[in-house]
Amino acid sequence: MAGNKPTTIKEIARKLKISPSTVSRALNDHPSIGLVTTMRVKKMAEEMAYEPNQTAIFFKQRKTFTIGVILPKLSEPFFSEAISVIENVAEEKKYTVLLGQSLDDENRELNIIQTFKKHRVDGILISMSKNTGDTDFLELLAKTEIPIVFFDCVPDLEHVHKVYSDLASGMIEAIEAFVDRGHRKIALINGPESLLASKERAEAFQNALEKKGIGADSSFVVNTDLTEQGNEDAMDKICSLADRPSAVVSFNDFVTLDLIRYAKQRGIVLNQDMFFISYANYPLWKYMDNPPMGSIEQYPEKQAQKAAEILFDCIDKKEYTNKPQDVVFPSKLVLK
Repeated sequence: MAGNKPTTIKEIARKLKISPSTVSRALNDHPSIGLVTTMRVKKMAEEMAYEPNQTAIFFKQRKTFTIGVILPKLSEPFFSEAISVIENVAEEKKYTVLLGQSLDDENRELNIIQTFKKHRVDGILISMSKNTGDTDFLELLAKTEIPIVFFDCVPDLEHVHKVYSDLASGMIEAIEAFVDRGHRKIALINGPESLLASKERAEAFQNALEKKGIGADSSFVVNTDLTEQGNEDAMDKICSLADRPSAVVSFNDFVTLDLIRYAKQRGIVLNQDMFFISYANYPLWKYMDNPPMGSIEQYPEKQAQKAAEILFDCIDKKEYTNKPQDVVFPSKLVLK
């Protein structure tokens, strides 16, 4: 390769005294080319440090062999587990993953989507920001035929692919576990009211209480914006009640960490004065001497695997308007 100029198929053909089309077919293992010729071509290509022109390949196949993945926060164990699975699936498909973090900011999320669109990714996987209220970007992607699959935090829409956890099954198990241990005053510290996952938790909470013959107390249901201050304010409301609950279901394990810290400041003894169960089942609890009573598993690996499979199925078949898939994994209580 003289002067650092890339070796071309024509140069390989000239060296071997065969046609460029034969070289191209041999490099791509075309069945019309004999094994001996294919081996000769590949050996010469290696000696001449030939590298395929990816731009030309992309143009010919109308693919960039990249997918975009948008997550709220990679620092959360749920999403770090999910992205590992997604990258493994992508590697098997010989795809590169472009990653963006929304940090639960709707505008940042939209900017990432627009950037992915400009780079012509072949598809997008997204766990929506907890503050996203507008899904107009779906029309934007549809016009450019970029398939999108939602997982974990999904929109309340019927015409999209989505993979998520059934929060009700885990909630029922949590309430049953509390009641079986004698708790009747059970609170819910939920996420933002606008979030679909919060609505699902609230509905499941009420249904689970009714199933156990416990009347719902509106003062026992408090929302948080999921910030540290918001979590502490929610816990303050619960702790300030004259008839304070003895058990709490919280939005997720990170919220519970803030709740436990605040409870201790108020002199409340964990697993004695107050018991906690939350969603996510992060591995952090195994490092605590006195962990919460339990956590609800939402299976990030299964969600990510299925979401990636659906996306690549759309890409491979080039079916951007095929029937949307709605895949649900039951959540499960894991006692600590």
